[in-house]
Amino acid sequence: MSRSTRAAGRRAAPRASRSRHRTPRARTASKAIGLTLLSALVPGSGLLMGGRKKLGAFVLTISIGLLLIGAYVGLTRRDSILAFAVSPRQLLIASAAVVGLGICWIWVVVASHKLLRPVSMTYTGRLAGSLFVGLLCFGIAVPTTVAAQTVMAQRDLVGSVFQSEGDSKSATRPKVDKKDPWANTPRLNLLLLGADDGVGRQGTRTDTVIVASIDTKTGATSLISLSRNWMRMPFPADSPLHKVYPDGFWNPDLGNVEQPEFYLDAMYENIPKLHPGILGETDNEGADVLKVAVGEALGLDIDYYMQVNLAGFRQIIDAVGGITVNVNYKVPIGGDYGDGPGSNSHKKPSGYIEPGPDQKLDGYHALWFARGRYGLTDPSRQERQRCTIHALVNSVNPATLVTKYQQIAAAGKQLLRTDIPQEILGAFIELGLKVKSAPVSNVDLDKSKNFPTGKNPDYEAMRALIQKAISPKPKPTASASAPTATATKKPSSGTTTKKPSSKPTVTPGTAENLNDACAYNPTESGN
Repeated sequence: MSRSTRAAGRRAAPRASRSRHRTPRARTASKAIGLTLLSALVPGSGLLMGGRKKLGAFVLTISIGLLLIGAYVGLTRRDSILAFAVSPRQLLIASAAVVGLGICWIWVVVASHKLLRPVSMTYTGRLAGSLFVGLLCFGIAVPTTVAAQTVMAQRDLVGSVFQSEGDSKSATRPKVDKKDPWANTPRLNLLLLGADDGVGRQGTRTDTVIVASIDTKTGATSLISLSRNWMRMPFPADSPLHKVYPDGFWNPDLGNVEQPEFYLDAMYENIPKLHPGILGETDNEGADVLKVAVGEALGLDIDYYMQVNLAGFRQIIDAVGGITVNVNYKVPIGGDYGDGPGSNSHKKPSGYIEPGPDQKLDGYHALWFARGRYGLTDPSRQERQRCTIHALVNSVNPATLVTKYQQIAAAGKQLLRTDIPQEILGAFIELGLKVKSAPVSNVDLDKSKNFPTGKNPDYEAMRALIQKAISPKPKPTASASAPTATATKKPSSGTTTKKPSSKPTVTPGTAENLNDACAYNPTESGN
């Protein structure tokens, strides 16, 4: 056989590689677009249909495997997720992984379309396919970017607010087992401080001082509010401050009169100025002073504090879309008596929040709902503060967290300061989930009897009331008569029904459910 004959035979023989791809590529442009969409929904399927069977099977296996692992971890390993969500290092790795998966997903879609589109296409078909693939890639890139930004926002929040135990200093923080922080802590006592260092004020004063006493097994929480004008705040006998103020924080030389510079809300600023470093090394001496004094006054061991900046509080209310509360009487916006630490000259309020049930308040009005006091009593203000916290807890839901988490995290950086270490954040989040589904109550300290004025509160009597309120209640015996059940409608946002009704009488020292305390009752005056 001559050379020319052999060459002609080779040209006539079909190429095996082309014959394999002829069938998969023999489809319309519209069908190719549909299969590309399927390849985006089920990564790897497009590669399989395009003839890249080994690669397609590998990608499909990885995709299904990741979905199964995600479902397993989400359903059975909540502890691991919580620990992961508060670890800056793991969050950084997660952010990189999210970006990497997004890039791989886009590559799979583009590669699948190249294999699935017809060999011969019109200009219109090619343009339509390219536009569709571009839209798919954009649809993948946007949520991937948002997810990565959300993870980084969480990392930034954790790193900014919560320091590791080795990187922070506290004179009052307890030593706990990092693996099981609540093993020897039946009740966690958390000091909540509302600090105001706004325009026109000198220094920082803590207008809001609340103790949240939490049952670590059930999440049941008792809120205890302290009046800002309490004097003679005591210190434990073994505290260096007890040697300086053996009869509590006040100045005997001034006599038994109101001493604004020795009020509870002045301690955060004044004691560190008068006695710097008296408690030892700490990142926030004012907060440590209050932990020691409040714990002694109420007969509780204060474990940690959370300090809320009021400007950040306003931002976080706006970030969650506002809160819904019952307004029982006119609440002033602004206004100043012109006396006390941090006060300006006397001025009247610029306006009022009008009474009404189920009122939706933005951050600005929620802030004044919580702190407005001109013409009103301190107990009414304390109750509104507790109702604000209650409404905020009830307003946060999964949908809000998903859609507005970056705004919430940004506000949280400005909102919080705390001595809670990073190492136990997972346990704190678990406890927070219990608190959200458990009853929250208010402990009445009996103002009329125990602190009719701020000059000389009866701390011993208040300690007895608190112990009575938070002590475990005995289980009813079988012979005890069952109380008559009364059907009540549980509110969805920290409020009750719109029907005006008198609040139940609260016995001092008992725990009043906040759903009742925050109900709409227009007969109240706030005085």
